[in-house]
Amino acid sequence: MKLATIRTDGTTRAVRIDGDTAVDLGEGDLADFLSHPDWSARAANADGYRYEGALDYAPVVVSPEKVVCVGLNYRNHILEMGRELPPHPTLFSKYARALVGAYDDVILPASSAQMDWEAELAVVIGAEVRHADPEQARAAIAGYTVLNDVSARDWQFRTPQWHQGKTFEATTPVGPWLVTADDPAVAAQGLTLTCEVDGDTVQKADTGDLVFDPATLVAYVSEIVTLAPGDVIATGTPGGVGHARTPARYLHDGSLLVTRIEGIGECRNTCRRGLR
Repeated sequence: MKLATIRTDGTTRAVRIDGDTAVDLGEGDLADFLSHPDWSARAANADGYRYEGALDYAPVVVSPEKVVCVGLNYRNHILEMGRELPPHPTLFSKYARALVGAYDDVILPASSAQMDWEAELAVVIGAEVRHADPEQARAAIAGYTVLNDVSARDWQFRTPQWHQGKTFEATTPVGPWLVTADDPAVAAQGLTLTCEVDGDTVQKADTGDLVFDPATLVAYVSEIVTLAPGDVIATGTPGGVGHARTPARYLHDGSLLVTRIEGIGECRNTCRRGLR
């Protein structure tokens, strides 16, 4: 199944995507819907109001309790930089206001001249979980979605801590929907992930190359804090980011950023320079 949050009549609604239509799931945000223990059966059997025509996609989860991000998590990228594989995941976080919908504008802050792309597979949590073993971690995954961790490099590297460059408001597209973990489309060992900027393919990788896979990440984070329905874990980006190029390349006003994952979908966002 594909589940999403759409904007309609000045509010948001959680929906199941059925081809060109969307079926209302009875909640305003997918996080609220996923808080029902039987959400999967409810989604499969839902027969609510149907939204026809073009849909206005909000972030797949509008107000997640947590957005946890992972750095340095693609094996080939780490090795090609001459680094050793990390023994533990590198974690940082975002605030919910960083998130935008799959087709919304990405706002490039006026205070940054080095806005960069980072295509990522993201996990959406579907059950509260704490101190999870591998089986519990897999069971807690509601599904997968597309995310781009657009980053302000000139802010990120001001200090050894990355957070300040990672959570500028309205910079992180996520969506357009989540594909549930039991869907055959995401059952493959690895999925092709790509990022395009103004028509150029700048990143391409296989999610099977992750050092720490989604279940491992869920288990690890759940040792630190309880994961709640609707929480998002961004699993990291492969090589090809603009900051590492010679010369460096960054997003600019009018850039078209396309983030795509095989079997899931794509985000297609125009970048716009923000005002102070």
